[in-house]
Amino acid sequence: MNADLSASNTNRIIVNKELDYSHFLYFSVSHRTNRFVYPHKDRYSKQQEETHSLIKSLHDSGLGYRKISRHLNTQKITTHKGKKWGVSGNSVHSVLKKNIEIQRKLKILDKEYEMVWSRMKIKYEIK
Repeated sequence: MNADLSASNTNRIIVNKELDYSHFLYFSVSHRTNRFVYPHKDRYSKQQEETHSLIKSLHDSGLGYRKISRHLNTQKITTHKGKKWGVSGNSVHSVLKKNIEIQRKLKILDKEYEMVWSRMKIKYEIK
């Protein structure tokens, strides 16, 4: 039998007939993945790879960010947007920092997670 439900002015539910109950078994499964994040962030253009390699080698040899920036500007090597490197060396620092961040994100991307199953429960509802 279906319940005839009507709401009064005070938002109370008044039940006018007998109620039928239904029960069912439910549970949830959650699966976590990183496969949808950071698409194509691991790919540099050929120019970006060459520029990063040059900056990395200059930094590893002991040059500071400002000196690397001056060296790149004198060699007429531009940023990936075609601009000159900043005088303060912030752009050079950003290139090195972003590469480290991309490598960290790629490690996260390859991480596998286990599925999580909730406990099964019986739930009763009014039809």
